[in-house]
Amino acid sequence: MPSPMHISGVRPLWAVEGGRVTISGSGFVVDPGLPHVLIGGAAARLTTASATALTALVPAGLEGGHTPVRIDEVPGETVYVEVGAPLATGLHQVDNPAFDIHGNLYVTFSGSRGQQAPVAIYIVRRDGSREPFVADLANPTSLAFDSEGRLHVSSRFDGAVHRVEEDGTVTTIATGLGVACGIAFGPDGALYVGDRSGTVLRVEGGHATAFAHLPPSVAAFHLAFGPDGRLYVTAPTLGARDPVYRISPAGAVEIFCDGFGRPQGLAFDRQGNLYVVDSLAGSGGVYRVSPDRPHEPEAVVSEGGLIGLAFDPRGGLVLASSDTVYKVAVDVQGLLPAGSA
Repeated sequence: MPSPMHISGVRPLWAVEGGRVTISGSGFVVDPGLPHVLIGGAAARLTTASATALTALVPAGLEGGHTPVRIDEVPGETVYVEVGAPLATGLHQVDNPAFDIHGNLYVTFSGSRGQQAPVAIYIVRRDGSREPFVADLANPTSLAFDSEGRLHVSSRFDGAVHRVEEDGTVTTIATGLGVACGIAFGPDGALYVGDRSGTVLRVEGGHATAFAHLPPSVAAFHLAFGPDGRLYVTAPTLGARDPVYRISPAGAVEIFCDGFGRPQGLAFDRQGNLYVVDSLAGSGGVYRVSPDRPHEPEAVVSEGGLIGLAFDPRGGLVLASSDTVYKVAVDVQGLLPAGSA
């Protein structure tokens, strides 16, 4: 007589629409028919199934939040995932969005190369309302705040970095930066810019100098400073696997962790864990990398269409695909930017 079906857990614990979650257990009957999985009350399509694991796609249209996962054939047993709800759509992100210290989120419509979109940068308020912020800027690429809370944005079109004032006025602070992509402010107060042709530049007083050299990227450089004061960079290439690089204050480059398909946006939490967005050929997701175990990344989201992420200063985070930002209410605090109180 077959053993009764039983649910023991679900991984990963965070999800967005179109992502995958795997329900573990025992005794699942997969022949002749498959079990019926419900996520938040909506039927979820299975992509793989065995007696001990069922992998399901997260349906669209869920409210988000702490969401039950059930199997019709296993009554009375429920596990939960934290589902991210869409916060803003109709965007074009190529890197992380960015939060200011008040919890307002800044997102881009980057557009195709040379495209001048009607609105380049939007503000998404804490209540979910969206306001145009910057209009006259081609191809806004990466966003970062300095220690005084001023927004900066790179443009891969004009090879420049611009400062944006509170009223949306744009001032160019550095030019001649190649294909300017990822930007981050370091503990020294200088701005670091990734030129995807293969150089990380250090910009101070409007003057740029070469800081480190990396292989050229087919997409964009993505930058984040860790709590150790070192710069972490992803630079996806056409290779089958790409690493996360770590750069010392003196500009020495080493591989911090390896094995990603196409690593993109990255950010740190206050415990020093690095979160890396990976996306290649429809697979990937978000991985958490412990500083003590850099070669054992843990999948915290399984969804191949993500580009970047950002931590809300009041807790939780957002995940960004190229056109949508999702808000995920998880108990994780992001690392405060250099110079923050």
